[in-house]
Amino acid sequence: MPQIVILPHAKLCPDGAVLEAPAGKSICDVLLENDIDIEHACEKSCACTTCHVLVREGIESLNEATELEEDMLDKAWGLEAVSRLSCQSIVADADLVVEIPKYTINQVSEGSH
Repeated sequence: MPQIVILPHAKLCPDGAVLEAPAGKSICDVLLENDIDIEHACEKSCACTTCHVLVREGIESLNEATELEEDMLDKAWGLEAVSRLSCQSIVADADLVVEIPKYTINQVSEGSH
């Protein structure tokens, strides 16, 4: 079974984590099922960017981003070539290394940073 290495995030996962990731699940679902409370303000419907992640390794194994996802990502804080919406990124058969950005564009959550 593939694994997702989550790089340390000061608030959501201070020590980082290594998670079992069943193929066919989204990165967002894997994180949530392992008590990493990544934001998902639109309830995983590809209508916001609060679940934005940076896939540092293994991005080529994920499903291809749709045009809608790419349009949403244009609004994400800290956009990089390896940016994906975790709710739209489906795990395949390769291990992944994922970084959760420090900020999101969710104004409610930004107040606490």
